[in-house]
Amino acid sequence: MDFDEKKNHDIKNTALSQLSNMNTDKTMAQYNADARLMAEFEESDVSGKLFNYSKSVPHAPKTMTTEEEMIAYLSKIQRGGIVQPFGCMLAIQEPSFDIIGFSENCIDMLGLKNLVDGKNLMGLIGIDARTLFTPSSRAPLAIAVASREISFLNPIWVHSKSDHRPFYAILHRIDVGIVMDLEPAHSGDPEMVHAGAVQSQKLAVQAISRLQSLPGGDVGLLCDTVVEDVQKLRGYDRVMVYKFHEDDHGEVVSEIRRSDLDPYLGLHYPATDIPQAARFLFKQNHVRMICDCNALPVKIIQSEELKQPLCLVNSTLRSPHGCHTQYMANMGSIASLVMAIVVNNGDLMKLWGLVVCHHTSPRYVPFPLRYACEFLMQAFGLQLHMELQLASQMAEKKILQMQTLLCDMLLRDAPFGIMTQSPSIMDLVKCDGAALYYGGECWFIGVTPTEAQLKDIAEWLLTSHGDSTGLSTDGLTEAGYLGAALLGDAVCGMAAARINSTDFLFWFRSHTATEIKWGGAKHHPEDKDDRGKMHPRSSFNAFLEVVKSRSLPWETGEINAIHSLQLIMRDSFQEIKENGPKLAIHA
Repeated sequence: MDFDEKKNHDIKNTALSQLSNMNTDKTMAQYNADARLMAEFEESDVSGKLFNYSKSVPHAPKTMTTEEEMIAYLSKIQRGGIVQPFGCMLAIQEPSFDIIGFSENCIDMLGLKNLVDGKNLMGLIGIDARTLFTPSSRAPLAIAVASREISFLNPIWVHSKSDHRPFYAILHRIDVGIVMDLEPAHSGDPEMVHAGAVQSQKLAVQAISRLQSLPGGDVGLLCDTVVEDVQKLRGYDRVMVYKFHEDDHGEVVSEIRRSDLDPYLGLHYPATDIPQAARFLFKQNHVRMICDCNALPVKIIQSEELKQPLCLVNSTLRSPHGCHTQYMANMGSIASLVMAIVVNNGDLMKLWGLVVCHHTSPRYVPFPLRYACEFLMQAFGLQLHMELQLASQMAEKKILQMQTLLCDMLLRDAPFGIMTQSPSIMDLVKCDGAALYYGGECWFIGVTPTEAQLKDIAEWLLTSHGDSTGLSTDGLTEAGYLGAALLGDAVCGMAAARINSTDFLFWFRSHTATEIKWGGAKHHPEDKDDRGKMHPRSSFNAFLEVVKSRSLPWETGEINAIHSLQLIMRDSFQEIKENGPKLAIHA
C-alpha cells in the first residue's frame, strides 16, 4: 500500500466510525441531503453563483452520494484543519510531548517569535511542548497526560514561558496523540479565576434547584425556566430551546431575547439546518462556542508524517464551516454558545434538542463557566426526561379513557356510535377529520375527502396495500396515492385501520402550515425578503416548501391507540357478523 492509499485508508476508517451509526434508511437519506447541500454551497462559493437556500433544500438531488463522497464530507467537518482564533492549539505525542501539530497563531500567542524562524512553517514540529511553558506548568501537564481519563482534569492552569501569559489548557486524546487547546485567561491571578468558577457553579446549582422545584407536567414551563437561567448565567442577547421532532426537523419552543430583536419563537426549520454530522458532534462534545463568526480561522500546521488531518471533533477551538458562519452573519448573530440537550431513550442517549445562545457582538465565555453550563444542561436533561415520561403517561391515560368510552359506545351502538355520538373517533388522536367506510357506505366527521375520493382511497389501499392491516402517512403523495393532488391542502396526512376484509376507519390531517405559527414571519413581508440568503426566514420558507404536501407526522403513541381501537373494532364486527348490528335507543 503506497502513501496515498494508506492516507485514504486511514481517513476512511475514521469517517466510517460515524457512518456505522447510520443504521436507518431515514438517517442515511438525511446525511445524503446534508452532504449534497454542503457541496452545492461550496460550489457556489467557487463559481460565484447564488446559493438559494430556500429552493435548494426542497429540491436537493435525490441521487445518493458515493461512500467516498460521504467520507470526504464527514472528514471535512471533523478534520477541517482550521481553528477559531480566540485560542491556539498544540497536538503532541504521548508520552514524549513532542509537537506533531500546531495552529499558526501559537507563535504570537505563546510569544515564540524569537524561538521560531518566521520562514520555517514547520518550526515547532518535534519540539518538546513542555519547554514552551513555565516550570510550574509542566507538572500538572505531565499528570494530565499520564491520566487515563484526561478530560476529568480540565482545565489545567498554565503559563507561557516567554511572557508568563496565563492559559486554560483543555486536553483530550485523539487517534495520534493529545490535542491541547489553549484559551487565554483574562486574569493572571488563579485565585480570582477559581473564585469566578466557584461562583458560576453556585449559580448553576441555584438554577438546578429552581428547575427541580417546578410543578410537574409542564415541559413548556421547564424550557422557559432554563432559557431564563442560562440568560442570567451568561448574559447572551437571545437564548432559545430548539426541539428536534421525530422527522428531524427543528422548532424553537422557548425563547428569551433582547426587546429589539425579532422573535424566533415558533420557528420551524428543515432538518438540514442542523446537519446530522453536527448532531453527532453535539453528542460527543456537549458545549460548542463560536466567539466571532467574522474572525478569520487559523490554519493548523502538522507533521508530514501524519497520514491524515488532525481530528478536531472534541476541540474547543474547532472552526465552524463557512456555511454556518454565513448563516450567523446574515441573522446578525456574531457569537453563539450551543449546549446539547441529551435525554435517556431506553438503552441509548438521544439528542432531544439544543439550548442556543446568540449575541450581536463578539463574546467569549471562559471554559470553567462553560463547564458550569454543561452541568446545568445535564440536570436539565434529567428533569426533562422525567417530564417527558410523565407527559407520555398522561397521554396514555387519556387515550385509555377515550378508548373505554368508545368501547362502551360500540357495545351499545355498533358500529356507528363512534361516528355519530360524542365523543367520537376524532377525539382519540389529534386530527382534522375522520371517516368510516363500511359496507360500501361512508360516514364523515370534520375535514375529509368526498365520498367518491374516500372510496377511491379504500380501493387503493386494498389494491396496493392488500397484505397490510393499515397505513399511516404524513403525505399521501409520497405514499403513492395518485389522487392526492385532487385532495388539496385540506387532506395531506392519513391514518387508516382495516377493521375487516374490505372496510376501514380513517383519520385525516391537513397541511402542516395550518398548524405552524411563527411571529417572525409577520415582521417581514415576503416581497421584502431575500429568499436566497441563509437566514431563519429562508429556513422557514424552506421548511414550508419541504412539508408543502405533508401533515404533521403521526406519533408512535397515536398509532398504538389506533391499532388498539382497530383490534376492538374487529371483535365488534365479528360479533355483528354473527348476531347482527346493535341498535341504540336514544332518549
